[in-house]
Amino acid sequence: MVDQIKKIKELRKSLLNTRGLLDIDGKKLKVKNNKLKMNQPDFWKNQKNAVKISKEVEELEETVNNWEALFKEIKDLEELAIEVEKEKDEQMLNELDKMYVKLKKKFKKLEFFTLFIGKYDKNNAILSIHSGTGGVDAQDWAQILERMFLRFAEKMQWKTKIINRTTGSEAGIKNVVINIQGNWAYGYLRSENGVHRLVRISPFDAEQMRHTSFALVEVIPELHEQEKLEIKDYDLRIDVFKSSGPGGQGVNTTDSAVRITHKPTNISVSCQTERSQHQNKETALKILKSKLYKLEEEEREQKELKIRGTAQKAEWGKQIRSYVMQPYKMVKDHRTKYETQDIDNVLDGDLKMFAEEYLKHVERVTWNA
Repeated sequence: MVDQIKKIKELRKSLLNTRGLLDIDGKKLKVKNNKLKMNQPDFWKNQKNAVKISKEVEELEETVNNWEALFKEIKDLEELAIEVEKEKDEQMLNELDKMYVKLKKKFKKLEFFTLFIGKYDKNNAILSIHSGTGGVDAQDWAQILERMFLRFAEKMQWKTKIINRTTGSEAGIKNVVINIQGNWAYGYLRSENGVHRLVRISPFDAEQMRHTSFALVEVIPELHEQEKLEIKDYDLRIDVFKSSGPGGQGVNTTDSAVRITHKPTNISVSCQTERSQHQNKETALKILKSKLYKLEEEEREQKELKIRGTAQKAEWGKQIRSYVMQPYKMVKDHRTKYETQDIDNVLDGDLKMFAEEYLKHVERVTWNA
């Protein structure tokens, strides 16, 4: 029984240490001060700032309440354990064990969320997949990845919406853009940014030869309205065209699909899944602004990394993970070294461990920098 009380005390101590690192008391004070601002009669005069403060209060309150509630539960359990020890109640001893395990799991879950240190980790995500070298195999691989991410989103109870999709000439897809909506969507999915490599015996090769295929996955956060860039109209080229289905068949009778190109950077975004040209234009512009904002952030980061001598080449030079189907089964992340032989489950959307290992890896790199 003494050991049980000791374990509960250690859990409370761990929580207090993490609580201190997160500056929960500082967050409580910030909520209090912001609520005083929100009660001022002229608070909504600056709507942009008001929205920002309101959202910040909501997020801080959620964090504070979660940690405060858990602290109370652990403290109550500790007091209960002391009473049970006095009464020598064997039945209650078993209940204490169950309650301790439950609270420890809850603590580990909250502790994990401290790894989300990115500015946009809580945002929705815009995920793009582009087939690379490997012909029809690469296009098939891009479609396999599309299904993998849709299944992952389903398991995480996130909402998904296809923004743009171009099918392959024989099989698979050339590219797809997916809007993924849910808490911490970008925080989890940013670990998928980079080149994904597949090794397998090609189902499209009559000689049953082993083929290597590549696909590029790009993940950007969906930005809140107050964070988006202002873009000059003369910097944009807007093209309209018929939405296309499989085999290039038109699925709309009007030119409702929209492609917007930002001339200074040559970044383009297409959207053809909305019902009207206006909606497609609005969605494409929203994604373009997110891409340009992220580009600015990356350029700033690269300058800092260059100063520190750790700059990396992005896009196709950045192979992050290999999926091997033959001659053996394995999925290996080249950044974290985490690997599993259960490729079937991974391709069915079991990606949480890869995301968690990546976040731990980023934390280690940050601490060692």
